[in-house]
Amino acid sequence: MIIDLPSTTTSQVNKKLVELRETGGAVALGRVLTLVIVTGDGTEVEKAIQAANDASREHPCRVIVVASGARQAAPRLDAQIRIGGDAGASEVIVLRLYGPLADEGAGAVVPLLLPDAPVVAWWPTDAPDIPARDPIGALSHRRITDSAAEADPIASLQQRARSYVDGDTDLAWTRLTSWRAVLAAALDLPPHEPVTAATVTGAADSPSTDLLAAWLASYLDIPVRRVDHPRGPGIVSAVLERPSGNVEIVRPDGKVGSLTQPGQPVRRVSLQRREVRDCLAEELRRLDADEIYETTLGGLDKIVRGEQQAEQPVDAGVSS
Repeated sequence: MIIDLPSTTTSQVNKKLVELRETGGAVALGRVLTLVIVTGDGTEVEKAIQAANDASREHPCRVIVVASGARQAAPRLDAQIRIGGDAGASEVIVLRLYGPLADEGAGAVVPLLLPDAPVVAWWPTDAPDIPARDPIGALSHRRITDSAAEADPIASLQQRARSYVDGDTDLAWTRLTSWRAVLAAALDLPPHEPVTAATVTGAADSPSTDLLAAWLASYLDIPVRRVDHPRGPGIVSAVLERPSGNVEIVRPDGKVGSLTQPGQPVRRVSLQRREVRDCLAEELRRLDADEIYETTLGGLDKIVRGEQQAEQPVDAGVSS
């Protein structure tokens, strides 16, 4: 069910929510958090809502979308409430702010926050330089950005490292979960030798490639070379050097990787790029500081840029 409330106020939105709860039986007691999505008033709104709806099946929540419209317009707040099948396991409130109100997202959000529930802010694109100092970010326990969705992903990642505050995270980091799990599992198998160096290859504009290299440099305390691949997609390979032979994962097509290591048969592992909804659901599982991500950001200065790898045939795909 979708209810439109044009030219309204937050008090009227709250009143309508209470009315819907009393007449339709929809209750907020099962909501575990408030997810605030900050975006422009464009096509990305529906994509972000769909991802949040899918994630809410694991984390029932109230979703508040703050969509800033034209700043030259007259001050106006248009709201929309979605419940039932149009909201997954959540209730969605879309706030479209125009004119001077476009910069007052935090003021519109506060009256609609669930009482005594954590707040998570998510910027699908165009995140502020310092999320923790943003008015909505200051309200939040967790702040989710996505360097890969920015105009300059690598510069955005460097900015995330400079501005990190406990509670910050990045979906470019979350996309690495499968890669980190495969590499950690490979090192658990014999021979149990130290890794002496590593090389990570990926698209030049893939922040996840930088983060994987920084993670290896930080936690293995080894020199790591970051090599650009002319086409990608995303991370193409990771090679860990050991005395008896290398541990190597190669993913040329952005979907399936091959794991090679001494004394073991070649294994095919699923490394398909994760959907935003899956990354978002993973991030909503924790509300404390991600210490591994923080340490990894500190390792970005440790990686060494290598020469571009010669182009080899790969399928085109998106960065991961």
